[in-house]
Amino acid sequence: MVEIENLSFAYKTRQALRGVSFQVGRGEIFGVLGPNGSGKSTLFKILSTLFSLPRQNGRVRINGLDLLQSESEIRKKIGIVFQSPSLDPKLTVRENLVHQGHLYGLSGAGLNSKIKELLVRFSLEDRSGEIVQKLSGGLKRRVEIVKGLLHQPVLLILDEPSTGLDPGTRLDLWKHLNALQAKDGVTILVTTHLMEEAEHCHRLVILSQGRVVALGSPESLKQKVGGDILLVKTQEEEDIARKIEQKFGLNTVRMNGLLQIEHKKGPGLMTQLIEAFPGKIQEITFRRPTLEDVFIHHTGHQFWKEN
Repeated sequence: MVEIENLSFAYKTRQALRGVSFQVGRGEIFGVLGPNGSGKSTLFKILSTLFSLPRQNGRVRINGLDLLQSESEIRKKIGIVFQSPSLDPKLTVRENLVHQGHLYGLSGAGLNSKIKELLVRFSLEDRSGEIVQKLSGGLKRRVEIVKGLLHQPVLLILDEPSTGLDPGTRLDLWKHLNALQAKDGVTILVTTHLMEEAEHCHRLVILSQGRVVALGSPESLKQKVGGDILLVKTQEEEDIARKIEQKFGLNTVRMNGLLQIEHKKGPGLMTQLIEAFPGKIQEITFRRPTLEDVFIHHTGHQFWKEN
């Protein structure tokens, strides 16, 4: 559905994307995960045709169409859900949807039928006559998705869809997105900085400073980290980190006052570290890898410390 080959993009002297390449399969839920400044917002704007591409190298194809040559045709095939609200707060839910349908040349019985079908699908039929500004954040987000689906796109692109939503509402939103993909086969591409949101994706690409640092399913990416994650608390961080590297040949990453170590056999290494540094380790724990550990593994720094 989406093919990106060696894509680069710059704002004057600032390079936002640096040779990005990946593919999104048809009917897939695909995530673009990265901290602020990683390039994901620029990528969203390019894929949603909000940016023309004079300052770029590479190639982008959506549903078999080249973005540079077929921008108008691509716009007919994609649905967009922006991070910032794009609903008119003074109109009702239905009025918003009717005006959106008119923008795509829809009208009459066909438009009314499609609006009714989607309102039922997203459990919004009893909200049709309500003024949008009175709706909760979760309901507004569902209306935004219905708005993006009116013209029956083959690709739905969502920018930070869960931002500002509470955990329960996020789960509800993803229930609807999973049902949409499973029932209709719509390809869904999500940009996000939320680890728990990325976990819902079939596959994802992780961006750092405009580059692809990892690509695969959430589980496969975590399995490649190297086993367990050990967190060591000590008052002699620099000295202990140096000695761990010398004695065990292991790299350490400092994060939040702890030394983080990757190792295939966490419990065994835990015992060895306690014996090697008696009285110098205040606390030591181990856990399974997370997506943030994947980011640290590939970049050497924490997700929120992206420069």
